[in-house]
Amino acid sequence: MEVSKEMLKKSGNGQRKNLGAILGAAFIMATSAIGPGFLTQTAQFTAEFAASFAFVILISIILDIGAQVNVWRVIGVSGMRGQDIANKVVPGMGYFVAILVALGGLAFNIGNVGGAALGINVLFGIDVKLAAIISGIIGILVFLSKDAGSVIDRFVKILGGLMIAIVAYVAFATKPPVGEAIYRSVAPENVNVLIFPIITLLGGTVGGYITFAGGHRLIDAGITGEENLKEITKGSIMGIVIASIMRVLLFLAVLGVVSKGFQLDASNPAASAFQHGAGTIGYKFFGIVLWAAAITSIIGAAYTSVSFLKTLHPFIEKNEKYFIMAFIIASTFIMAVLGKPAKLLILAGSLNGLILPITIGTILLAARRKDIVGDTYKHPTWLLVFGAVIVIVAGYAGITALKSMTMLVH
Repeated sequence: MEVSKEMLKKSGNGQRKNLGAILGAAFIMATSAIGPGFLTQTAQFTAEFAASFAFVILISIILDIGAQVNVWRVIGVSGMRGQDIANKVVPGMGYFVAILVALGGLAFNIGNVGGAALGINVLFGIDVKLAAIISGIIGILVFLSKDAGSVIDRFVKILGGLMIAIVAYVAFATKPPVGEAIYRSVAPENVNVLIFPIITLLGGTVGGYITFAGGHRLIDAGITGEENLKEITKGSIMGIVIASIMRVLLFLAVLGVVSKGFQLDASNPAASAFQHGAGTIGYKFFGIVLWAAAITSIIGAAYTSVSFLKTLHPFIEKNEKYFIMAFIIASTFIMAVLGKPAKLLILAGSLNGLILPITIGTILLAARRKDIVGDTYKHPTWLLVFGAVIVIVAGYAGITALKSMTMLVH
C-alpha cells in the first residue's frame, strides 16, 4: 500500500510539473508575441479601422492557431528542434533558418530593449539609455539561476498575467462599444483594406522565432513524444489564446477611446489611448504593460534565438546560458549606444516575413516523414491543408517584405 501511495504521489508531481512546463511554454510563446510592436500595431490599427479591426483579430487568431498547432505537434512528436527538422527535410536548410532566426531575433531584441527602457522612463523618469541597461541586467539575471527554465516559466506567467489584468482594467474604464465590435468581427465595413493588417498580425504573432518559442521550451522540459501529443496540442492553442486575450482587451481599451472621438498621438498611440482612457494612472499603467511586454519578449527572443543555434555546434550547446546572456548584452549595448536603428528594425520585419513561409513549409513537409515523426504518428490532413493556406498567406507577406528590404539599399 505504501508503494502505491508513493507511486501515486510521484505520478501527481509529474503531472503537475508537466502542466507547469506546458503553461510556461504557452506563456513564453504568448509573451514573445506581446512586445512593444504588438502594443503599437494594435493601437494604431484600432485607431485606423475602429470596430472593423475585430474582423482582423478573428481571422489572425484562426491562422495563428493553424500555424502553432502544426509546428508544436511536429516538434513535440519528433523531439527535434526547428533547425534540425529543416536539415532533415533539406540538407543545409537548418543552418540557413537558424542564422535567419537569430539575426531577426537580435534585431527585434534591440526594439524590445528600447521598449523596456521607455516603460521604465514612463514609470520613474529615468534616462532611456540607463533604463535600457537596467532592463538588460534584469534579463540576464533571469538566466543566471541554476534552474533557469522554471524561473523563465514563472517570470513570464506572472508578468503575462499582470499585463492582462491591467489592460482589462483600462478596457473596462474606457467603456468600449462591445456590441459593435462583435458585429464587425463577422461583418467588417471594408474587407479589402483589412488584408494588410491580417498579414501584419500573422507575422507579429507567429513570425520568426515566435513560432518556435513554445515548442523548443517543451523539448528543454522533456515533454516530447506521441504519448504527450494531447498536452502539446493544448499548449499550442493555449499560447495563442493568451496572446489573443491580450490583443482583444487592448483593442477594446483603444476602441473605447477612439469611439469617443479622441485622437491618438501618432508617435505613441498605445500610451495615448491609456492616458485618454484612464488619466495619469492609465499612463503609468501603460509604463508597466510596456515594460512587462518588452522584458518578456527580450527573454523569449534571446532564449529561442540561441535554441536555434545551439544544435549547430557542441560549444554553443555546452555554453547555452552564456550565449543567451551575450545575446541580451549585445541587444542592450546596441540600443544604449546607437539608439533605435530604424533600418535594422525594417530588416528584422523583412526577415520575419521571409522566414515564416519557409519554416511552416518545412514543418508541413516533415509532418508525413516517418524518419522525423515516427512510424505510428499520422498528421491530420486538415492541419496540412490549414498549414498550406498559411504558407500562401505568409508567402505573400514575404514578397511584400522584399520591398521593405530594397529600402535598405537606397
